[in-house]
Amino acid sequence: MSKLLQSLHNKYVFQRRIQVLSNEVASVLGDTKTVLDIGCGDGTISKLSAEKKGNVHFSGIDVMARPTCAIDFKLFDGYTIPHPDNSFEACMFIDVLHHLNHIKEIIAEAKRVASKYIIIKDHLYKSQFDYSTLKFMDWVGNKPHSVDVIYNFKKEEYWKQLFEELGLEIVIFNKQIPLYPIPFNSLFGRELHFVALLKVKK
Repeated sequence: MSKLLQSLHNKYVFQRRIQVLSNEVASVLGDTKTVLDIGCGDGTISKLSAEKKGNVHFSGIDVMARPTCAIDFKLFDGYTIPHPDNSFEACMFIDVLHHLNHIKEIIAEAKRVASKYIIIKDHLYKSQFDYSTLKFMDWVGNKPHSVDVIYNFKKEEYWKQLFEELGLEIVIFNKQIPLYPIPFNSLFGRELHFVALLKVKK
């Protein structure tokens, strides 16, 4: 990836993304006090969410350790969450699930660990153009970090059916996420992103 493209992505996408997504997470937490960030990366979004919400503690797990992490962190194998049942009030996945081939299984693991909620930020597509746009964004966003990209994007019907199968009640399903400034949002925003707040039914 060219240095110019990296610079533009960092300035207009990455910095705005962490601010917007931390706002979204903070806005749906309600009275939640403990959150496990699954696939937390460097923990920046969790740290900012905690600062904006207040009175909430985030811990993180990931398959790869970054040089530094802004929250308490553990390595895990990507399949079995290394925490007991109901040990957090909420679990969250921020742009993690489309990197996996075992989406249903890892959300089921999150349901085991979360006593109240699961928060998911991921992608949607309706057309081949949408899918191609998501592939480009995923490549640009992850190539510099050596993150595997498998482009496992899903349609809205898939997500909603999956949530029903897992016994997760949709409290919020927001498809208007202002990740990009005008005019970029008309191409890269649209309804390609969602944030869901799901109530765990035990």
